[in-house]
Amino acid sequence: MSSSANPQTKPRPLADLSGTILLAGAGKMGSAMLEGWLALGLSPENIAVIEPQPSREVAALSARGLRLNASRDAVGDVVVAVKPQTANEAMPVLAPFVGGATVVVSIMAGRTLQFLARSLPDAAIVRAMPNTPAAIGRGMTVAVPNARVSQTQRALVDALLSAVGAVEWVADEALMDAVTALSGSGPAYVFLLAEAMARAGTAAGLPAALAATLARATVAGAGELLHRSPLDAATLRQNVTSPGGTTAAALEVLMAEGGLERLMTAAIAAATKRSRELAG
Repeated sequence: MSSSANPQTKPRPLADLSGTILLAGAGKMGSAMLEGWLALGLSPENIAVIEPQPSREVAALSARGLRLNASRDAVGDVVVAVKPQTANEAMPVLAPFVGGATVVVSIMAGRTLQFLARSLPDAAIVRAMPNTPAAIGRGMTVAVPNARVSQTQRALVDALLSAVGAVEWVADEALMDAVTALSGSGPAYVFLLAEAMARAGTAAGLPAALAATLARATVAGAGELLHRSPLDAATLRQNVTSPGGTTAAALEVLMAEGGLERLMTAAIAAATKRSRELAG
């Protein structure tokens, strides 16, 4: 795996990008990517969006030149952000928008390069898996190209994906199911941790509102520390664990056989399996 961006690297500006970026699907993830592109200087005039139920924010961009539900004249570089469950219906609709120089970027979980190529047989295609922190520019995206993707196209895709966070490229598409399970679905695991910590705090006697505040701030602060620190997670954990102290008592439970690691391993295995099932 080779890194093209890291959490400390600012993505390249998009102000000088020419041509049209066609975003097919402006739900939560598609909208997050759109916000990232605009923040880095991409003009709304260089963006077309296909979305049958656009949000008010996306619709309002029409006044600034964004083409909403554009006709076929929007041929250009395509980012597919529709749900994987609708892919069979969506891909034939998108085919006319794909020209000879188009690079298609799919962020549909489980949908393989081979699946995409069935509808777009001559296209340069990148399969990518971002995650929801993209909405605040702190996403993690892993991408894999097919053989038709040129270096110039890869650089463009890297710039588009880097607009919402860090990017890693892999050569082996087989890794993408585990990527989806770990980083794609991973934010939900962290949110569940915060929920569980808050409930446990309430059970220990804290007022519910205070427990929720403490859990949220602790998870967010620890995440930011992990983001900024050069130390790995294990070292950071050890640094806050005094022998015989309160943290050690808690970790003894969490790290026991059948504890958090076993649960997380089973959870990611289940998500990996589901990603493979979505491939059909």
